[in-house]
Amino acid sequence: MVSRKTASSKSRNAANVPAIPLHVVILAAGQGTRMRSGLPKVLHSIAGTPMLGHVLRCAAQLGAEKCHIVVGHGAAQIRQWAAKHSADMVFAEQKQQLGTAHAVLQAMPNIPDEAQVLILYGDVPLIESGTLKELLAEAGAKLGVLTADADDPAGYGRILRHRSGSVQAIVEEKDASPDQRKISEINTGVMCAPASLLRNWLQQVRKDNAKAEYYLTDIVALAAKDRIGTVAVMAASLAEVSGVNDRAQLAEQERVFQRRQASELMRLGTSLSDPARLDVRGSLLCGQDVHLDVGVVIEGEVELGDNVYVGPYTLLRNAKIGSDTRIESHCVVDDAIVGRGCRIGPFARLRPQARLANEVHVGNFVEIKKSSLGDGAKANHLAYIGDATVGSKVNIGAGVITCNYDGANKHQTVIGDGAFIGTDTQLIAPVTIGPGAYIAAGSSIARDAPPDQLTICRARDQRAFKGWKRPEKK
Repeated sequence: MVSRKTASSKSRNAANVPAIPLHVVILAAGQGTRMRSGLPKVLHSIAGTPMLGHVLRCAAQLGAEKCHIVVGHGAAQIRQWAAKHSADMVFAEQKQQLGTAHAVLQAMPNIPDEAQVLILYGDVPLIESGTLKELLAEAGAKLGVLTADADDPAGYGRILRHRSGSVQAIVEEKDASPDQRKISEINTGVMCAPASLLRNWLQQVRKDNAKAEYYLTDIVALAAKDRIGTVAVMAASLAEVSGVNDRAQLAEQERVFQRRQASELMRLGTSLSDPARLDVRGSLLCGQDVHLDVGVVIEGEVELGDNVYVGPYTLLRNAKIGSDTRIESHCVVDDAIVGRGCRIGPFARLRPQARLANEVHVGNFVEIKKSSLGDGAKANHLAYIGDATVGSKVNIGAGVITCNYDGANKHQTVIGDGAFIGTDTQLIAPVTIGPGAYIAAGSSIARDAPPDQLTICRARDQRAFKGWKRPEKK
């Protein structure tokens, strides 16, 4: 999900959803054998979120009163995932795979007659809420069917229309005649109907077809028999309604999703060096004149201020980056906050709880973990800063290490404003370096260093201690 601070998210123009309770049935019982995986198909991810999660998010955007998940294969894993993400779900189990009509029927006992029912699929992750709002609004008290136009309709059910243009039936490909197979308008499987009517039609469906299954598509003919019209709404693109059956199709849908993200970013004013080489696996909020180079990966919640540049092959995860900051190539910024006008990288790593103030420089092969750096602080190369509080305008030389871990517990290092830490120095925590202190290169500092003085520590002897005991965790 992408957005710009000064702009609202795009929505498809559609009429409002009817003001009656909406219950969404999501079919997620398939085995997904072509995925060749122990993970249920609907839990395979698009942009870091399981396909089922995308469908549930779409249902939430519609204001669904309840989501009914029809499970079968991998039911325990799906329930376990769902328990961590939403409490407002009802599960129905399809113990035998007897077709889509049979699957929907398993959910009907928990749906009141006065509800509107929308049928979605856990392996169709890119369906858009705007399309579904249009379908629900157009269908009203009738049967609604979402269709699409396919250049190659092989494998899909075909929409059969009367000469007047009204939908008469849907025929599955295995049951279709040669002329019917030439029809390019295909059934997506997405339908909506009043619950009372749907319940009645589902109970009339028979399995006298090539696969001996209860087809959900048969309710179109049943609706026509009851002289209740079927309203067909065509999706804007086939990609939006395409299902995933194997890993190749999963990868295709990933790229479709990422192209959408990239297009939205550019529409909102963000520059991308190559829209095909960007992955947004969370939410991205951009200011003005942000530039993302190739191979950038966004995970979790990321916010970029005005005039931010992010270099090639950089990972930003749950990060907030201030205006006018430049992040060079091959950096990792993970659960970190970076202020204005900073310079990061290349090859820098900001680990969780790294906090950089304004105009901080962090260079190549510098790692910062659970530490704060004040305004104008610099660590330009080859340093590790962990569990530390670093003041403003501190200069940290190459090879400097805060020795924060004694083998059992972590300890704090405090460096005062304006201190200079010379090359190849070890700061053995807990230790405090006073403001304006100058630590000579090659020193191992195990005691507090006074402010505004030169401190040097270079041992000439080496000793071992008998009876020493390793520290234990507190």
